[in-house]
Amino acid sequence: MIRRRLFLPVLALLLTAAPSLSGQATLSSISLDEFAERRGGLAEVVGEGWILAVGGMTAPQPFIPFHQDPVFRYLTGFTQPEAALLIRAEGGEVRDEILFVQPRDPAAETWDGYRMGPEASAERTGIPGRSVQDLAVVVDSLAAAGALTRLHVAGAYNPDAAVANDVTQRIRGLLARHQGVEVEVVTPAVDRMRQVKSEAEVALLRRSIEITSEAHREVARALRPGMNEFEIQALIEYTFRRYGAERPAFSSIVGSGPNSTILHYETNDDFMEDGEVLLVDVGAAFGGYAADITRTYPVNGRFSDAQREIYQLVLDAQQAAEAVAGPGVSMGQLSQAATVVLAEGLAELGLIEAPDAVYEDEMGRQVPQLRLFYMHGLGHGIGLHVHDPTPPVLEPGVVFTIEPGIYVRENLFTDVIPDTPRNRAMMEAIGPAFQRYVNIGVRIEDNYLVTAQGLERLSDAPREVDEVEALMASGEPTPGARRDQWVERFREMR
Repeated sequence: MIRRRLFLPVLALLLTAAPSLSGQATLSSISLDEFAERRGGLAEVVGEGWILAVGGMTAPQPFIPFHQDPVFRYLTGFTQPEAALLIRAEGGEVRDEILFVQPRDPAAETWDGYRMGPEASAERTGIPGRSVQDLAVVVDSLAAAGALTRLHVAGAYNPDAAVANDVTQRIRGLLARHQGVEVEVVTPAVDRMRQVKSEAEVALLRRSIEITSEAHREVARALRPGMNEFEIQALIEYTFRRYGAERPAFSSIVGSGPNSTILHYETNDDFMEDGEVLLVDVGAAFGGYAADITRTYPVNGRFSDAQREIYQLVLDAQQAAEAVAGPGVSMGQLSQAATVVLAEGLAELGLIEAPDAVYEDEMGRQVPQLRLFYMHGLGHGIGLHVHDPTPPVLEPGVVFTIEPGIYVRENLFTDVIPDTPRNRAMMEAIGPAFQRYVNIGVRIEDNYLVTAQGLERLSDAPREVDEVEALMASGEPTPGARRDQWVERFREMR
């Protein structure tokens, strides 16, 4: 049980009355008890002392959307800017906690939207509220009283970065007059807590994944030669917002032809030609929780033989990893299962000389030829961040991705592979296959929940070759008819 009491007289500041607001400070179906348990878990790790978590600052320029720091949102559920949380841990329990928030300011709210203020934020979050203007006063008073010799910081604090972020700058400002206060970063403890999702978190992830899967179906129905990549991006992000996602969880990747071989292509403004593939890597954020689903489509609706061969190999590798995934299995084991399939398949296609063949890099080192076409990791956790913390060994409640890929870059021979006698022999051997598959980039990514029984694939966008082609040929209109229930369920979040 978490007990609260005022920990110093300075905290007994009067609350500013706050009227009922129609604006939103939180958007979550996660209970206040669950948020309190998270803070209690952090207090248990710290044991004794003061914990400070600082939320993100308002964007320095107008019209840039604000997104709350994931650690702060995880601990509080509070989504408005410039907030901070101060906790006193004693005996491994939360003894006192205060949420510092922007005070009511009707003039500012006319421009920037409603602020909850201390009283309403306390009602919404279950944490006693104060004006954020009081935070420095409280820290000064604690330090002056000798009660603050070490501060445990959770969040984006990073004093070693070349450019200090907003959270680091705020904490430096708070402690500028108190050089004797030691700072201990406890973010890794929060990251460990975030590795395994609760039922409420999984429910939010299911919704973000469901919306993202629907966006992929819209892509398949709409895609035609001659369209521009930005048309597809617009359709995707329209679908996200249409069904209550607050934003894309990351910059949408919509790359056709040569762009499909660029891992983080974000320009999204090329016209798509007949005979190319389109790689679409996107994810909606619903209630803060991020999906991440990738599909690769034939622009003209039918995979060529070469495209189909690469696509099927990637799908086989993904399914090989799925087959071994489950509780007690390491991410390394999943990666090995997929890598074996990719290496053997690329050798059969002639893109590498043998599954264990190597080439010489610019330092003269022997590097697997596989890495010329598959150069990233197999997957990652998803949650409040699109690359959420993941344990090295899977366990029930972990939500993660599996995303193998093959990318045949057109500049591979000219710009990537060093010119050495050994490499020239390799390029001569794989040259015919390279010409067959050049400018084909394929990635297939799905989202999974580890259960006590094994693995559940949460994303249901079509991925088999015949399924993709059938949907593209279906003639179904896009955008599809409004899913009334999907929109109405957003009321549950308010």
